[in-house]
Amino acid sequence: MSWTDIAALEDIPVRGARIVKTHAGCIAVFRTDDNEVFATSDRCPHKGGPLSEGIVHGKSVTCPLHNWVFSLETGEAQGADEGQIATYPARVENGRVLMDLSEINKVAA
Repeated sequence: MSWTDIAALEDIPVRGARIVKTHAGCIAVFRTDDNEVFATSDRCPHKGGPLSEGIVHGKSVTCPLHNWVFSLETGEAQGADEGQIATYPARVENGRVLMDLSEINKVAA
């Protein structure tokens, strides 16, 4: 994996998200109550809602448009909804948020 430093953990609000703009599209980077970070595509597969503006609860995010819930770990829709969002490796190291951008670079190539 090729880890890239994208931000300080404190730059992402607890139970919130920030956007990383890439040549392959926007990625939402979420922070949980437990200071874990997860990176996913920012678009809900249902109607394209901005997941970075959704509600983070536990290890899930709820789309702000139609309340679809997605696992931040697997990207899978929860409950009766069907669909999946892309997930990308992310971690916290020494207070910095790191992402592996190699999969994103493959998409754009």
